[in-house]
Amino acid sequence: MTVLVTGGAGYIGSHMVLALLDAGRDVVVLDDLSTGFRSVVPDGVPFVEGCVGDEALVGRVIAEHGVDAIVHFAGSIVVPDSVVDPLAYYLNNTVRSRALIAAAVGGGVKRFVFSSTAAVYGEASSEPLSETSPLDPVSPYGASKLMTERMLSDSSAAYDFAYAALRYFNVAGADPAGRAGQSSERATHLIKVAAEVVVGKRDGMAVFGDDYPTRDGSCVRDYIHVSDLAKAHVLALDYLAGGGASLVANCGYGRGASVFEVIDSVKRVSGVDFPVALAPRRAGDPASLIADSGVARRTLGWTPDHDALDTIVGHALAWEKRLASRNAAT
Repeated sequence: MTVLVTGGAGYIGSHMVLALLDAGRDVVVLDDLSTGFRSVVPDGVPFVEGCVGDEALVGRVIAEHGVDAIVHFAGSIVVPDSVVDPLAYYLNNTVRSRALIAAAVGGGVKRFVFSSTAAVYGEASSEPLSETSPLDPVSPYGASKLMTERMLSDSSAAYDFAYAALRYFNVAGADPAGRAGQSSERATHLIKVAAEVVVGKRDGMAVFGDDYPTRDGSCVRDYIHVSDLAKAHVLALDYLAGGGASLVANCGYGRGASVFEVIDSVKRVSGVDFPVALAPRRAGDPASLIADSGVARRTLGWTPDHDALDTIVGHALAWEKRLASRNAAT
């Protein structure tokens, strides 16, 4: 099996590349490097710089490398930005995904795993959220991902094509062996931001809203280790390769941590105290999102390996310290 990983030079995509290599799979990476880094693609892995919306380019990559499965990570992910510039998100996450799907169908690719999001649920009406919970995204980001899910569903019904849409909750952490981590310069993820404060890259951080209807007033999220998430994708590919029907599956642990609890974990694991300011709520942020991951566990056989919050934080901190040392040496 040769797997095309779009966005394979980015945070989650780079961990997927490592997981596939560890599993002995052939991989090719397509990334436009708008947020990714060429340096994180391992030596020997074919790399193509380009846009997933370039249908002709994707078609050539499929043909030249004998691609028979695609894992699609490329896209825009910052919820508040999607509220400010929704058309950019519909272009990057929906229109370009349509071109990628068309290239896959045209090139005879029969298996497709899509990086979706818990943002498709919007304000949670009940918890934990299952795949049959109401879909009502409150941000263009969530809506753009839901549209792509619908395109995949319709394509699967019309063509010889099966897909898995994995709805991520909050992804965090880094490769336990230190081979990859989150390297973006404009990070918005909570654990990444807090880790940057610890190593001195930031002077402090903010909590956006302390008046939510949660146990301490801050938003609650189901944090999943990025390597556990990559493992779910490998299992999804195996499931589809074995003839499994198209599916949608949540990826989370089934329990949440509040923003204040995450900050406490970062301080505890690092041994560093740091200033935290209160700020107004951000647009598009639901109060709480917690996964029912039963489908992934039962159907894919997925079991997490790194599901303790302090473990996730520890790996994120180790990566941030590695980045800081690397930057200091240059």
